[in-house]
Amino acid sequence: MASLRETKDRIASVKNTLKITSAMKLVSSAKLHKAQKAIEGMRPYERELEGILSRIKSPEFESKEGSKGKVAIVAFASNSSLCGAFNNNIIRKTLEVIKDQEEEVCVIAVGRKMAEALRKRGYDCGEDNSKLVNFAPYKDVAEFADKLNAGFYSGEFSKVILVYNRFESLAHQVPTEEQYLPYKAPKTVVEENNEEEYIFEPEASKIAEEMLPQLLKLKFYAAVLDSEAAEQAARTIAMQTASDNGDRLLTELTLEYNKGRQQKITAEILDLVGGMSQ
Repeated sequence: MASLRETKDRIASVKNTLKITSAMKLVSSAKLHKAQKAIEGMRPYERELEGILSRIKSPEFESKEGSKGKVAIVAFASNSSLCGAFNNNIIRKTLEVIKDQEEEVCVIAVGRKMAEALRKRGYDCGEDNSKLVNFAPYKDVAEFADKLNAGFYSGEFSKVILVYNRFESLAHQVPTEEQYLPYKAPKTVVEENNEEEYIFEPEASKIAEEMLPQLLKLKFYAAVLDSEAAEQAARTIAMQTASDNGDRLLTELTLEYNKGRQQKITAEILDLVGGMSQ
């Protein structure tokens, strides 16, 4: 059995750790709220653009389907740990997506943990894209999306796939594979927006040429925010679990300390009584 001093030191250590986990939980909750707010503010624009473009056929994008370039896989993770299974789940999903490709693959890591994991497995992830994690400005995200679009238009990439954790709820983050390029409007959006005939001015191809890059930037930014929200949700849950376990451990240690202290006091009283009776 541990000495009273050791138990007391452990109690102090657990209390200090609980302060850290509680603070991290509060910070993660605030960041999650910020990410959710940003997503909610952006979604109406994305839906409206997608609705307009679903009425326009874009032969420029469709013609790229058969190009001989590499398949670009953009995989998102976090820059830090202490977020439960968030990174492990998306790294596993990314490796599955890579394995499923029949063409040559170019892997682009977004987030330090993803880059480290892929390099360990022999993949060259190119430049450091960790700046796109932790609420990167829209300008930086848009510039990165433009590079992907340029690679697709030039034929360097035959396809671009995004792999990220999609935020569904505080306790549920789903590793997701999404085709980014060539762009295809979701079936539900097409059905909703093709019930009426529209006249376009200027011509439809000109509108698509202007609006499609904007939509693609928004879709990429949505993936960045989704991954951010999922990371903060996972970290909030991880810190809550750690705090709960710490509280249980603190209760057990306090009970152990009190029992030990009582035993020591009882032993001292018995010694005194025994001494007086002699």
